[in-house]
Order: sequence, then C-alpha cells, then structure tokens
Amino acid sequence: MKHNPFLVTIIGRGHSGTRAISHTLSASGVFMGTPLNESGDLLPPQPMYDACLELAPHVRWNGALEWDFSALEATPIPARFCDLIHTYLRTVLESDAPWRGWKIPETTLVFPWIRRIFPDIRYIFWIRNPRDCIVGGHITDDLRRWGIAYPETDDLRLRRAISWKYQYDLVQATPKPRHWIEVRFEDFVLDQERTLKRIEDFLGIPLVRIPVRPDTVGRWKSDSGNTWFDFFEPAMRQYGYECPNGAEMSAERRGCLG
Repeated sequence: MKHNPFLVTIIGRGHSGTRAISHTLSASGVFMGTPLNESGDLLPPQPMYDACLELAPHVRWNGALEWDFSALEATPIPARFCDLIHTYLRTVLESDAPWRGWKIPETTLVFPWIRRIFPDIRYIFWIRNPRDCIVGGHITDDLRRWGIAYPETDDLRLRRAISWKYQYDLVQATPKPRHWIEVRFEDFVLDQERTLKRIEDFLGIPLVRIPVRPDTVGRWKSDSGNTWFDFFEPAMRQYGYECPNGAEMSAERRGCLG
C-alpha cells in the first residue's frame, strides 16, 4: 500500500443518506475508487461482504437485543480479513490521487477492525433518523445473512429496526479513532453550508456543494408502515431526534427486549 496522508471513509447504515457525502467527496476531487455505482459505493462489493462474515463469529449474541463486541478489540485480526479488505480497496490504495477514500454501508459492519487496520485515516459517521432509515429495504436488513444472531421475527420493519440498532451499538462500542466526526444527514440537507464547513474543517479540503432535496427529510411521516420501535429512543435522544410520547410496545417487541 502506498503512503497516503489523506484517506477517508464513511461509516453509516444503509439508507442513512451516505450517498450524499460520497457524491460530495467525489465532486470535490476525492478519488473514491473505481468503479462506483449510483449510490457512490465502491464495486465490486463481494470482498467486503466476505470480510463481514470473517468478523461475525467474534460477536457474541447475549439474547434479546444485546451483543458482546469485546472480542473485536482483543482478538488478532485474521490475515484473510486483511487480504479481503485490501482486495476490496485495491483501486483506492494503489491510486496516486492525493485525496482518496471509499464508501459502502457494509464498512459499518466491520468498523472495529477497519479502525484497527487504518487507525490514522479520517472517519465520517453519517447519521439519519432511524425512522427514515427503515422505510426502505437494504441488504443488511437481515443480520443472519451477515452471520449475526438476533431474535427471529417475520416483521420486516422490526427486522430492519434490529439491524439499525445492532449497527448503532457496534459503532458505540468501538473506541473512536483519532480523526472522527459525526454528521446528521438532516443537517446536511437543511443546513448544508454550515454542515459542509464543519466537514471541510475536519478534512482540511474545500468541498463542492451538491444539490439537496428537503423532501428526503422526515419521509417516515407520510409512510403507512410502522417506523417507531422503543429501542430507538436512546439513540434518537442522543442525536436530537424527536421521540413520540406514549408509544405502545407490541408483544413481539417486548419479547425482543426480553
């Protein structure tokens, strides 16, 4: 791998609006690898998917909605995991571009080991109201596909919500790298200038202003399905999202919470 003083990645669950910052970085001259799909994800994704499955056995499910991530800091990182990550990032790591980075939501699933492999790069944690995140489907909705155990359910929205909580818990449990910033998607859309100034100060490079659509914020309000789950509340309060008052908890959700 060539020495690179500037390398950035984006951490954030699928449907968190991470394509917005990926497109911003690309438009600003940051080489995000090749090829990219319309969401700004680096392709092909299979080596990253396989890396997720390498990490998963080191996460212990404690039942309900609790996971033990402690082994991810104590366990030596398998050589196969490192090989898969370097294979996935080949075009980024071999590039001569002065500014480089990558984005794919599944990076979040392996964040603890990415942080250990790349301790000095810049990390942008992209956050969105989970009620909007679970309106649409994503490949990470079913954690069992990624080797992670969780309470069985036929409720699609609950399955998405559990995936959101797992990824949030994983990020919270991971020691933060030296260069770390947290950005809400809603702030990027509704207060773009101030939010981009924060990111510019963090990255140390000028950023292009891309078009944004205010109607991407609060889509859950016009959605006919359930978007509220009680276990969202701590994270939503932490990041300044409004929680409903007196929300009822279904029997299935009570079962998941133990």
